[in-house]
Amino acid sequence: MSKIKSTHFFDAVVIGGGFYGASIAAYLVEVIGLKKVAIIEKEKALMQRASYNNQARVHNGYHYPRSYTTAYRSRTNLPKFLNKWGFSVKTDFKKLYAIATRNSKVTPKQFERFCNEIGAPIKIADSSDRKQFNSKLIEEVFEVEEFAFDSSQLRQFAEKELKDLNVNVMLDTSCTQIINDGFNIYKCIVESAGQKNTGNGHAIWTSKIFNCTYSGLNQIKGEFEGVKTRVKHELTEMALIVPPDGFSDIGITVMDGPFFSTMPFPARQLHSMSHVRYTPHTSWEDDADINPYQRLERFRPQSRFDRMRRDIMRYIPSFCDAKYVDSLLELKTVLVKNEVDDGRPILFEKDAKLPGVYSILGGKIDNIFDIIEKLDSELRD
Repeated sequence: MSKIKSTHFFDAVVIGGGFYGASIAAYLVEVIGLKKVAIIEKEKALMQRASYNNQARVHNGYHYPRSYTTAYRSRTNLPKFLNKWGFSVKTDFKKLYAIATRNSKVTPKQFERFCNEIGAPIKIADSSDRKQFNSKLIEEVFEVEEFAFDSSQLRQFAEKELKDLNVNVMLDTSCTQIINDGFNIYKCIVESAGQKNTGNGHAIWTSKIFNCTYSGLNQIKGEFEGVKTRVKHELTEMALIVPPDGFSDIGITVMDGPFFSTMPFPARQLHSMSHVRYTPHTSWEDDADINPYQRLERFRPQSRFDRMRRDIMRYIPSFCDAKYVDSLLELKTVLVKNEVDDGRPILFEKDAKLPGVYSILGGKIDNIFDIIEKLDSELRD
């Protein structure tokens, strides 16, 4: 084993400073009682990638009529999320779910029954709201309870929480290798942005590693061989818009098939616009030899906002007046096995050869509580 300076040894190292990484680091100190925890984050600040560049939806189950488990977990986790992070949640808007007449994979009756089964509030929308939709293409419109989070406020909370807990946050830094240094003590080779690909990184040591790098799960080298679960990446575009008059306090999802959502995006005081057909620009199954983040850096597409808007106008004619402001370009990573039912279970994988090394992936922000349950059972045994 290498000679280790105490200043370079940590009880746990969390790789990835998104919402999951920051929350897990805080949990390890606050709940498990670890004294020295470090976060390694390649961006210049916490929560700059997928934690920010997403729809900002706080799920309440409605989005997953074809995956009861995912929907039920969202219903269960929502009160917990509001209890801890309610200050960041926008609730003062009306949320409508509309069921298309054709090509939907769920009927209005099925959707209403599904919501009742998971205990999610639902009612027929007011006639004034229903009139906004093309009645030839929309069979029914429901008013539900679904919210949006402000990722900027979540980041500010995480920064303060981690500082108060004395978590060592290493920004603009990447973990390039994990090496078993003997007796299940791991050496993490870390490089700052200026040291990238120079071989001049330095080492820190730990007995526990939490790989929360989202799309970069399999990009760490050394003795870490990657996750066994098959994952798929998408290069995506989330349009940010000014909604038409009368829609500033309304979020809409038309489902369940090749449809779309538009809802408040609190961090920018705009609305997001996403479309199942046009938001993903390209996709591929994970390959450890292809760095997804390098592909993202080269991703400079022509916006598909006009195509999104044209399709949305068929269902909601007023959206001809929606105004484009910006696009959020990001990676979306999902489990291959859930492409059929659109479920969003967590990935929590213990490395078979490196005890104490865990890889973690969640598809929704509220999945953090499912991760915490797993960590409780793993670390408190």
